[in-house]
Amino acid sequence: MKRITPILTLLMLTASAWAQEITVQAPKQVYVGDNFTVRFVVNDKASDFRGPTFKGFSLYSGPSTSSSSSMSFINGRTSHSVQTSYSYTLIADLEGTFTVGPATCTAGGQKLSSQSFTIKVEKPTKAQQQQRKQQQQQRQRQTYDPWSQQPQEASSIDDKTLFARASVSNQNPYQGEQIIITYKVYSQIPIRQYAIDKLPGNRGFWAEDLSSGQQQIKQYEQTIDGRQYMVFEIRKGALFAQESGRLTIDPLDLNVLAMVRAQRRRTGSIWDLFDDPFFNAAQAVEYPLHSQKLTVNVKPLPNRPDDFSGAVGKFSVKGGLNLDRVKSNEALTYRLTVSGSGNLMLLTPPTPQFPTSFEVYDPQIEDNIKRTDNGVSGSRTFEWVLIPRSQGRYTIPAYTFTYFDPSTAQYTTLTVDAQQVQVDKGAASASAYSQKDDVRLLNQDINYIHPIAKLKPIQTDDHAGIVFYLATALIGLLTAAAIVWGRKHQAARQDVAGLRLKRATREAKRRLKRASAFLGTGNTDRFYEEIYKAIWGCLADKYNIELSQLNRDTVAACLADKQVPDTQQQRIMKVLQDVDIARFAPGDAEAQKQTIYTQALLMIAEL
Repeated sequence: MKRITPILTLLMLTASAWAQEITVQAPKQVYVGDNFTVRFVVNDKASDFRGPTFKGFSLYSGPSTSSSSSMSFINGRTSHSVQTSYSYTLIADLEGTFTVGPATCTAGGQKLSSQSFTIKVEKPTKAQQQQRKQQQQQRQRQTYDPWSQQPQEASSIDDKTLFARASVSNQNPYQGEQIIITYKVYSQIPIRQYAIDKLPGNRGFWAEDLSSGQQQIKQYEQTIDGRQYMVFEIRKGALFAQESGRLTIDPLDLNVLAMVRAQRRRTGSIWDLFDDPFFNAAQAVEYPLHSQKLTVNVKPLPNRPDDFSGAVGKFSVKGGLNLDRVKSNEALTYRLTVSGSGNLMLLTPPTPQFPTSFEVYDPQIEDNIKRTDNGVSGSRTFEWVLIPRSQGRYTIPAYTFTYFDPSTAQYTTLTVDAQQVQVDKGAASASAYSQKDDVRLLNQDINYIHPIAKLKPIQTDDHAGIVFYLATALIGLLTAAAIVWGRKHQAARQDVAGLRLKRATREAKRRLKRASAFLGTGNTDRFYEEIYKAIWGCLADKYNIELSQLNRDTVAACLADKQVPDTQQQRIMKVLQDVDIARFAPGDAEAQKQTIYTQALLMIAEL
C-alpha cells in the first residue's frame, strides 16, 4: 500500500491536469456586417487571460468575464466544479476566411492554451440583406410582453433624445496651430455602451489622439434648449492644419446601446392597467449615431522670417555645451531643448553653427511629449556629439529659435547665448604624429653631404629633355583640370537645389530604415513620424520646396510643373492620403503599418 498510494496520487493529479482545458464556442460561418459572439470557456478557476487578435473583425465589446460553480453529492462523495468564460462580441468587416489564434490563461497553476480556429465570412445576398434590415427594424420597434402575449412598442428615439456632436476649440486657426476636437454624445436615456465604427480621415491635418489610455470617459449634465442631457465625452484629439484654406473634418460614426423603456399597445383590455414603468422593463436597442461635418477656415501664416522652421505654438528654448574645457580628440555634447505646447512632433533638427575644426555627428532626438485633454505639450531635445581636433579657444555662436505665437499673431525669436570652450592638447589622434615620430623625422630632415667620387657627363643621346617636357605638360594639364573641377565643385555647393536633389533619396532611405525598426514593436507614433518625414522630406528635397510651405497643393503643382505622368501623380497623392488616415484607421495596426511602409518605399524608389 505504501508503494501504491503515491502512484495513485500521481495518477489523480495527472488526470486533474488533463481535465483542465480551454474550449472555444464560435460560429464557423457569418456574413459581412453580422454581430456574433466568441466565447472561451475554462473548466476551472482561471486568471491572467490573454485573448487573441481578431484579424478581419472589429471588436464591439469584450472580453466580458463570467464564472459559475456547481456542487454534487453522489454515493457519499462531494464533487465541486468551477467554470470561467470570457466572451467577445465581434463585427464581421471583410469577406474571406480568417484564422483566430489561441487564447491563453493560467488555471490550476498551469498555463493553458486554446486551439486556433477559422471563421468564414461571406457576403450576404440582397434578399438576406433586406431580411436582416427588416428584422433589425422590427427588433427596434417591438419586444415581448410576458403578461399579455402582445407585442410592445419601444419608446421612439429621435435626434433630440439621443445625438452626437463634434466641436473644435478654434474654427479659424493659423496653419500649424493646435486645435482640440471633441466628440460628445448627448442622451436623455440610459446608455450601456458605445463602439466607434469609423474614425474621420482628417485630411489636411496632422492628428494626435488625446483619449488613448483614458480609463473612464468624462460625464456631466448640460441643458440645451430647456432640455436636460447627460453628456459623454467619448473622444478628444489634437489637430494641426498642414495647409491653409477651408478644410473639412469628416463625421465620426458610432453605435450606442441604449436602454429604452418599452410601452404596451393599448388594447382596451384589463392589461392596459399594467402600462406602468414598474411592469415595463427597459430593452437594449442598438442605435447608430453620426457627428456633423465641421469646416475649419485655416489662415496662412504671415510673412515668414528667414530663420523660421515651422514651429507654431508657445515655446521656450534652452541649451549649451556640457563642458567648457576639454582636451582635443575628446567628446563633448551640445544640447538644445525646445519646450512648450504646439506642433512639437513636427519640429526638425535645428542647424547650429559649430567651428570647422570640430567633428560633428548627426543629432539624437529625445521626446518627452504628453498628450492630455489640454492638447500636446512637453519637450523635444536635440543632442550633438562634438569632437574638437585642434587645441585652442573656440566660440559656439548664439543660436536663435523663431516660432509663431497664434495668441499674439506674431513671430517670437528666442536666443541661446554664445558659449566658449577651451580645448587643451590631448592624446594624439590616429592621424597625428607622436613625439617619437617627430624626433625621427627631424633626424631625417638634414643628412650629411656625401662626396661624389666620380661624375659622368650627360650623353647627347639621353632622353631627359623629352621626359622633362612631358612631365611639365602633364603637370599643366593636371593643374588646369584641378582648377576646372574646383570651379564646378564650388558651383555645385552654391546650387542648393542640386544638393537637395542629390540627398533626397539618401535621406529618405535613412528615414525609412528608422521607420522599419518600429515595425512590430507597437510604437505606432514613432513609425508614422519617420514615414511622414521620409515622404515629405523627399518631396521637399526633390522639388526644392521649403518645409514651411510644404502641403498637398504645393506638391501637386510641382508634379504638374515637372510634367510627371498622371498615373504617377495619382499614386503619390494616394500615398500621402493613406499616410494621413492610416494612424487611426480601424483594423490590424501592424498590417496597416507594413502596407504603408511598402507604399512609401515604392514611391520613394519611383521618385
